Amino acid sequence: MTDPAVKAVQDARDLLIGAVGIPSLSGQEGEVAAFLRDWMAARGFEARVDEAGNAVGERGQGPLTVALLGHMDTVPGEIPVHVDDAGVLHGRGSVDAKGPLCAFMAAVATLPDEALAAARFVVIGATEEEAPSSRGARHIRTAVQPDVVLIGEPSAWEGLTLGYKGRLVVKAQAVKENFHTAGDGSSAGDDLTEAWFRVRAWAAGAGEPGGVFGGVQATIQDLGAGTDGLHQRAWGTFGLRLPVSVSPAQAEAEIRAALADLAGVELTFVGHETAVRHPKDNALTRAFRVAIREQGGSPVFKVKTGTSDMNVVAAHWPVPTLAYGPGDSALDHTPEERLDLAEYDRAVAVLRGALTRLALGAAKAD
Repeated sequence: MTDPAVKAVQDARDLLIGAVGIPSLSGQEGEVAAFLRDWMAARGFEARVDEAGNAVGERGQGPLTVALLGHMDTVPGEIPVHVDDAGVLHGRGSVDAKGPLCAFMAAVATLPDEALAAARFVVIGATEEEAPSSRGARHIRTAVQPDVVLIGEPSAWEGLTLGYKGRLVVKAQAVKENFHTAGDGSSAGDDLTEAWFRVRAWAAGAGEPGGVFGGVQATIQDLGAGTDGLHQRAWGTFGLRLPVSVSPAQAEAEIRAALADLAGVELTFVGHETAVRHPKDNALTRAFRVAIREQGGSPVFKVKTGTSDMNVVAAHWPVPTLAYGPGDSALDHTPEERLDLAEYDRAVAVLRGALTRLALGAAKAD
């Protein structure tokens, strides 16, 4: 007879390998959503695919509601899906972020009865996290009102991510009537370049001193210039990563002011995401610290310079929140994306232990 614990580990691995094997670019998550829904339904979840295409599964009947929000979609780039001789799963989405999402599902599927009596666990495989729309998270943030939130993103199995930087994208364009290059005056390209220099200078002086997370990061995402013989045109896209101390609205207003005298430069701002950083001492983080130590690890708190669905839901879900999941985030979006299945197993065990402790602690407090 197969040991139930061994069977649960293999079941969790099969879930992940199956999910990674289904392509799911942003906006094309239907097949993987159905796969995840069916897996959850077969293991006691009330499972469905909602109006935004999210795969949603619920277990438990207790008064504490725990939302576990991961995402199913991936960026482009086909990586042959296989498990190598070292037990490492290769494939797009293995780290970002089907690994964390499947760890959520596997952990909730194996929670003890006492945890399910004390809490309600809502696992969400969201759509379009890798797209500017964040469609799945924007839908679910008004459909569920949790008491505790977990975001499924790679942190390594010992890592607990408390915050993500915000984002703002500046699209600049300059158009001028064409003139001979020997003439006096600035070209459209000159004006556009001056706009970038000012954006970069503003970024250098904004935010908080000391550390990347507290400062504003500015990068050129697109840049070009040309002429049709009658008009010159130059364009640029500048990406800004914002700290908690600088809101997207503040950044937009200050950049508009800094470029106000560049009459030929038109600005459009998109991708407004507010930075977020959650406290590191509450019932949620304490439960995870204990669970990580029980698995032989040393908990490490992190903040990240990217964005995630934590940014999208933070204002709607002002409750204890952290991001957790197996995998090395440095492999996100790369041709080398891969996840050690042994690390995945540990993350599932950590989640099971932390969620059980959290639920029972809430019940005891009541």
